[in-house]
Amino acid sequence: MNNTVITVIGKDTVGIIAKVCTYLAENQVNILDISQTIVQGFFNMMMIVDASQSPKSHTEMADELDALGVEIGVRIRCQKEEIFDKMHRV
Repeated sequence: MNNTVITVIGKDTVGIIAKVCTYLAENQVNILDISQTIVQGFFNMMMIVDASQSPKSHTEMADELDALGVEIGVRIRCQKEEIFDKMHRV
């Protein structure tokens, strides 16, 4: 598997989840786990996805999700799961 951690943070607006999920579906990225919360108008979402079937490289996907975030007014970050795990090891 080619698991990736995607985080989305910003002011809550209509359609954030729909736009991110549409991008993922169009690029054959499967959502394995998803969690989202809204706290006092701030949106936070974390996803674990399987990008092994995507025609896009990790770098392409990260850049395009970053651009999508700018377009919809949130910050989207994309990290490979093994790097995320090593960075957050206690």
